[in-house]
Amino acid sequence: MNKVSVILPIYNVGLYLDDTFTSLMGQTLRDIEIIAVNDGSTDDSEEIIRKYMASDRRITLVNQENRGQAAARNAGMAVATGEYIYFMDADDTIHPDALKTCHEYASVNNADMCVFDADTVYEEGACPISWNYRQSRFLEEGRAYTGEELLNIMMDNGRYNSVVWLYMVRRSFLKGTGISFYNGIIHEDELFSTSLFLKCRSVFCIRKVFVTHRIRTGSTMGTGFTRRNLDCYMTVADEIKKLNGGQTAERYLGFMLPIVFYTGHLIPLKYKFGLFARAVKSGYMGYIGLKSILVFWLKRAWWQ
Repeated sequence: MNKVSVILPIYNVGLYLDDTFTSLMGQTLRDIEIIAVNDGSTDDSEEIIRKYMASDRRITLVNQENRGQAAARNAGMAVATGEYIYFMDADDTIHPDALKTCHEYASVNNADMCVFDADTVYEEGACPISWNYRQSRFLEEGRAYTGEELLNIMMDNGRYNSVVWLYMVRRSFLKGTGISFYNGIIHEDELFSTSLFLKCRSVFCIRKVFVTHRIRTGSTMGTGFTRRNLDCYMTVADEIKKLNGGQTAERYLGFMLPIVFYTGHLIPLKYKFGLFARAVKSGYMGYIGLKSILVFWLKRAWWQ
């Protein structure tokens, strides 16, 4: 069994793949598999993948028609054999000791999940984000948290980052939960990671920066907040409600929904009526709160 399966969803990122594969092939943990899921790329991504496959047998190529990042990650999960899984973005790089350190730490502590930090680099023209990926300072190394404990600490400090490339997950635990990525939405990490934390009994923190995350002009984080963003966040809320996750799940909805509706003031007025109607119908007014509702309706972006 491989120690770590790295799942790499790839769609038209040929410009960045040399950096990504170089960082993976340079890992000090050698017993890994790299599952490159080509999600119907129309650039030279597949050619670059095959170039690296020719020199490294640890790389596996999975080709599929373009179905989105969630479907690509699910396809990778279906063939993964590693003890642990790491979901990496195809335009990111990771520290040479990242996988070795995480695997050793997780194995010694019998952890279902390990969390760590990331830094960001911006492509020219990408929209700046208002948060960072440094969350470990709120946690203790060497302490076992339940997923609910960690989620509550992150919400207490306003630092919950749901992106899956900040976590390593035990494959047997993930398989046992039955959780997979929700197809057809953006912000699928928000649903996936939150669902895992609500079920996880053993999470450990490593207070190190292991990831350099690239913010691109065409990426989900590199573009402005749109109607689709808010619509997909409400789909996340719908699915979290179905989990019956107790007080922590309720608190999460009260943490996430006010933020996204506050940011929703950027959406053109003509789209707000349908989005607000969906929120009312779903019973989300109590979670969103008066302040975010007023900002959603009354604050306008400069271009509106």
